[in-house]
Amino acid sequence: MTDPVSPNAVPSDSPSPENTDTPAEAVRRSSLARGLSSTAVLGAGELSQTPIHYGASLREQRVLEDKDGLVDLAHLRVLRLSGPDRLTWLNSITTQKIDALAPGVSTETLVLDPNGRIQGWLKIVDDGEALWAISELATDETLDFLRKMVFMMRVEIDDLSDDYQCFGAVTALPEKLPVTQLWSDPWPHIGPGSASYAQVDLGQSVAGTEHPGLETPFVIGIVKRSELQGLSVRDFDMAGFDAWEALRIAAWRPGRNEVDHKALVGELDLLRTAVHLAKGCYRGQEAVARVHNLGQPPRRLAFVHLDGSGHIAPDPGTEALAEVRGSERGVGTLTSVTVHWELGPIGLAVVKRNLSPEAQLSFEMSDGDRVVGAQETIVVPVREHERVLPARNKDVDARNQHR
Repeated sequence: MTDPVSPNAVPSDSPSPENTDTPAEAVRRSSLARGLSSTAVLGAGELSQTPIHYGASLREQRVLEDKDGLVDLAHLRVLRLSGPDRLTWLNSITTQKIDALAPGVSTETLVLDPNGRIQGWLKIVDDGEALWAISELATDETLDFLRKMVFMMRVEIDDLSDDYQCFGAVTALPEKLPVTQLWSDPWPHIGPGSASYAQVDLGQSVAGTEHPGLETPFVIGIVKRSELQGLSVRDFDMAGFDAWEALRIAAWRPGRNEVDHKALVGELDLLRTAVHLAKGCYRGQEAVARVHNLGQPPRRLAFVHLDGSGHIAPDPGTEALAEVRGSERGVGTLTSVTVHWELGPIGLAVVKRNLSPEAQLSFEMSDGDRVVGAQETIVVPVREHERVLPARNKDVDARNQHR
């Protein structure tokens, strides 16, 4: 079986393709030497300096899954928050409870707008002296918001992306890699004060044993660029970003592709790792609590098994179509897609909550062909609420009593 063409790659034979869509200063080249003979194929836009694959993406997935591979995540931004108020301050303006975060414990937190929509996403770990944060979603906007919220707090925020870069692996990073700080992905474990919206462990306090995310404990290492001198891709068994994405999708792990301008935490099952439901107020907290206690998210994350018989796959961002009340209508978006070495063509889609989980999805290609897909439920369409609204007191509420 030949390896598929990456949806992230650009059609170029050059190891360092030029990108005219993204400002040069916004794209940082990896400090891990590749050499002129490297088979690395780079991506486009913000991924224009990130190796998408090294010529054999399916093999790279297996290497990564077997815990032997290393992924160059040059596009991730590295931030450091220092000062004695860093934990209590960030706790007060983001979704996760981190005011007592112990050194070495990894978690993630979100920046929301007043309506509860996701605007920033930080993977964080504290070393006892500073809080390290990894970001790949609207980093400049997130930095601007954080700096505006410092006021009189004793906090300093530094963007260290020019001095540090990130590498990813499953379970553990190679000993040869000089890691400054390690972030271990909490996915899919349900944190204290959090909740699952997934069908496999809805209402439970621990991740369900059938959750596929348990099979791939991702880790990301923050490495000082100057300490990579003397090392090259030949010193490691490299896997491209496509392999990283394939394992992420198979683990039902939402990423930046799943976040659009109206994404809510409940739609993506992000409460389990990124939101504490019993902490103090923060921007967007009321909207999160309202949906969790009284409502339902308007959309839901679904895993999609795509038909691979035609050896074609729709691009991320393709509209998902389904039959609704006798006619075909748009019901959502295919946000991530890959060809997995074992599962075949798969993807993640964000679809309307009231779409039947049994409904077949179809995706129209640019040439007019179609690819169909079957849903596997991640976020449940309807979640029962633990809290019940009080009954109407007819002695004091006179509404409709004369009808």
